[in-house]
Amino acid sequence: MKRNPIETVLGAVVLLIAAMFILFAYSTADLKVVSGYEVSADFLKVGGLVRGSDVRISGINVGTVTGESLDHENFQARVTMSIGADVSLPIDTEASIVGDGLLGSKYVNLVPGQSQEILKAGDRIQKTRDYQSLEDLVGEIIFLATNSGSSE
Repeated sequence: MKRNPIETVLGAVVLLIAAMFILFAYSTADLKVVSGYEVSADFLKVGGLVRGSDVRISGINVGTVTGESLDHENFQARVTMSIGADVSLPIDTEASIVGDGLLGSKYVNLVPGQSQEILKAGDRIQKTRDYQSLEDLVGEIIFLATNSGSSE
């Protein structure tokens, strides 16, 4: 069977364009870990949070999730984060795991407190709120709806 040289050239052009798209996507994606100091927080549920997820304050990326492990003492998920060196977090900062919409990725949201004392490298954030899945929220709504109807 004879091969048409135009098919071969066209195939090479398609592969070249695909390689350029991959190179463009890799160069524009923000895949690097934010360098700075490391802090951790314990959660009952992390709800699909993965290493490399964002750590944000008021929607601004200030860090990266660098690891997840199980604390064998209290059996909670320990999330380790790298926070940018230019960000000083008060010791009473609150961490919660939230999602970017219904189908979006999960990230750690930090709400800085009012304390004058600052978290240092290796410290643990004490105030946390666990991830609430859609199923949890629907369950709460059903519970509230059935309880309010029975009190009348």
